[in-house]
Amino acid sequence: MYIHNLSKQNSVLNRFISEIRDTNVQQDNMRFRRNIERIGEILGYELSKTFGFVSKHVTTPLGICETTDFNNDIVLCSILRAGVPLHNGLLNYFDTAENAFISAYRHHKDNPESFEIVVEYLACPDLSNKTLILADPMLATGQSMLATFKALQPFGNPKEIHLVSVIGAKNGVDYVTSEFPKHTHLWIAAVDKELNNKGYIVPGLGDAGDLSFGEKLQK
Repeated sequence: MYIHNLSKQNSVLNRFISEIRDTNVQQDNMRFRRNIERIGEILGYELSKTFGFVSKHVTTPLGICETTDFNNDIVLCSILRAGVPLHNGLLNYFDTAENAFISAYRHHKDNPESFEIVVEYLACPDLSNKTLILADPMLATGQSMLATFKALQPFGNPKEIHLVSVIGAKNGVDYVTSEFPKHTHLWIAAVDKELNNKGYIVPGLGDAGDLSFGEKLQK
């Protein structure tokens, strides 16, 4: 796997990451969502540098301009519900992309420290020979990302696979590296060192879904 950890180089991205972690700034749900969206835009911009580009001519009011444009057929897939702001950020830049959505959540049985990933809803176009961008803001254990990828397999084999996350744990990064095809790209804004005993990223930022859309009732 090709790992692109954008935190290794200082940029305005650091400010957005700092704000989504800050418990004081987190009180503003709209700003939290917008910062996740802006992080998605930055990750999308960096990701686009790997695409194939072709020459094209554009007619301006004063003449003809030769330029380039990417020729990838993109499918954006986000994991509901936390993935929606990140999806929107990517869609701002890849506005002609097809879209897929999937629900995947942790189901705790008897032991609150163990869980399985349950997929209940999936809407997806044909993925054959396309560029799949799979977006989930938190890459904790990596199990949700893998469960989502497996659920998408009946829809065809993509030409390229890009995983996009905001914050991950080293455990999750190692897991997806071992489980996904070797030519997969991972684009991530920050990697934290550990998970706690419930499988949450430390220091992380908390629950991205709750911070974006409010607390949920548990089943």
